[in-house]
Amino acid sequence: MEPVNLHHITPEWLGELYDHSHFQLTAHDPPMIRQQREKAMKSFSKLGFPDLKMEDWRNTDLSESFERSYDYPLQPVMEDDFQKVFRCNIPHLDTAVIGQLNGWFVSRDVPLMELGNGMIIGSLAEAMKKYPHLVEPHLGRYADLEHNGFAALNAAFATDGAFIYIPDGVKNERPVQLVNVIQHPENIFIQSRNLIILGKEAQLTMVHCDDSYDHQPSFSNMVTEIVLSDGAFLDHYKLQNLNNDSTLVSSTWFHLERESRLESHYLALNGGLLRNNTYVRFNGPFGHTNIYGIYLMDRKQHVDNYIAVDHASPDCTSSELFKGILDEQASGVFNGHILVRRDACRTNAYQNNRNLLLTDTARINSKPFLESTTTM
Repeated sequence: MEPVNLHHITPEWLGELYDHSHFQLTAHDPPMIRQQREKAMKSFSKLGFPDLKMEDWRNTDLSESFERSYDYPLQPVMEDDFQKVFRCNIPHLDTAVIGQLNGWFVSRDVPLMELGNGMIIGSLAEAMKKYPHLVEPHLGRYADLEHNGFAALNAAFATDGAFIYIPDGVKNERPVQLVNVIQHPENIFIQSRNLIILGKEAQLTMVHCDDSYDHQPSFSNMVTEIVLSDGAFLDHYKLQNLNNDSTLVSSTWFHLERESRLESHYLALNGGLLRNNTYVRFNGPFGHTNIYGIYLMDRKQHVDNYIAVDHASPDCTSSELFKGILDEQASGVFNGHILVRRDACRTNAYQNNRNLLLTDTARINSKPFLESTTTM
């Protein structure tokens, strides 16, 4: 095992690391991905990390997370018996399980599988090599790499993650469970990037678990892009159960084409600082999404749910309902932003946030927001 070097994670140090590790990061990239890394790193150099002066972050303070030093491995860090750590404890849940350990896809058999129905599932790094015609039209097309510092950093550094492709008309009846595990003997900083593509009229149920199986501090920056083609349906579950010294910034971009439907459920059970960024864009008419969330926080835990729904097409509906229970000195944020564009006539959008504070020291900041624009 290589020696562990712990560093404070600063934009300046990350810039030096990128320059020093450029060849290693881009060695297997196709030209499009290599160019994307370069642009993303330039964006991150200008943006840096968010702080309390930014409206969308003024109730979530990352300074304590960045006071720690972290190991930043550029190669996979694996357990000898990694199968034992991939368990998302949901009784009687029958799923096809795929796993990520410390940001890298893990497989004992093959890193990328093509099933009999045409479904492809496995490592994003392997998919970029074997199926570039599927990956390149979508990877980095929906995440905001120009204005989101964490997304730009992820695009610059991430080398692996999960890839799921459902062909046109395929209705995958068995849910897929993606278990993202953090387990490392030192503090660790992780970048993980996922891409899920649903073809026309395709259907998928997906359970995405974030877990840590030790008490070591960690900082995970995860970006997931999910494409729903015309008439597709996704039933999406995000479960979080991390230790009290973990920081997770999880950003998911949902891109919905004509008549596609999304059901998304967030369940936060534990974690030091959890920030869930959810971005939904209706890119075609007659789309629909329900986004639900529940969070149970205690001690000094903090959860921030930021939901931005872009009604860019007419005749679409969206609904958000988040509920929380906060105990001791826990804190939470609900930040819902609905954007209705000029031509998005007959839009129907709904937001609701309800919370129960069990102590005088628990607190919640709830900020629903509606914006309309006359420009496209």
